[in-house]
Amino acid sequence: MSDRDKFAVLRGGGRVWAVGAIHGDAERLSRLHDALAARLEDRDCLVYLGNFLGRGTRIVETIDELLRFRIAFLARPYGFIEDIAFLRGNQEEMWDKLLQLQFAPNPPEVLAWMLRQGLQGTMTAYSSTAEEALGIARQGAVAISRWTGQLRAGMQSHPGHMQLLHSLKRAAYTDDGGLLFVNAGIDPERPLTAQSDSFWWGGGSFGRISAPYAGFAKVIRGFDPSHGGVADTPYTATIDAGCGYDGGLVAACFAPDGSVLDWIES
Repeated sequence: MSDRDKFAVLRGGGRVWAVGAIHGDAERLSRLHDALAARLEDRDCLVYLGNFLGRGTRIVETIDELLRFRIAFLARPYGFIEDIAFLRGNQEEMWDKLLQLQFAPNPPEVLAWMLRQGLQGTMTAYSSTAEEALGIARQGAVAISRWTGQLRAGMQSHPGHMQLLHSLKRAAYTDDGGLLFVNAGIDPERPLTAQSDSFWWGGGSFGRISAPYAGFAKVIRGFDPSHGGVADTPYTATIDAGCGYDGGLVAACFAPDGSVLDWIES
């Protein structure tokens, strides 16, 4: 697998808009898109920092809205497919693992943990319930395989959903090495290609970044597991205003040096 299979490479030298964790709040996302459409400039790039799924009750509408705006973004003059990226968040990582639950060493325990992390909304969106899932998880690999197949069929019944969720990148960076975009965290002691699941579960180490990581001017994340709110430091930025936790949804526009040029909150 090449680096470009794992990472999105955005055009550097210009503005990059980043959208924080959405967590199934389709209404806030639609309002944010309306505001963003009016402020986009030619050659702007756009990256969604993961956690589209989970917690909220309008997962299907959220993915539909992401697909709709991707078409509108690419239809602009000078719109290129390389200028928009969608990252895998910890909710999408859990969903992918849920679809392989039959291979887990202890399916009921794994499933219970995922439900505590807010995956129930996604499960409901694709035609199941927590009660059904917990019952099936105790029935063995054959029953679980049949059930995860039904979840996949539920996704496939919504055009574009499976394709989008299977095309997510682990991280994104600008081709000039200026900006790095991640979901929740990064281990500053490891190179980018060795982060493993730190992108989704390494939020605690994000605060230890006190110098440019791997030469990037700034590392930007869209979800803070500790819910510390929006933050901007010399070398990092967090654009999580608590969407999915009774807070707002944020998009920030970054210059090549990491400074914030514009800001939208819905």
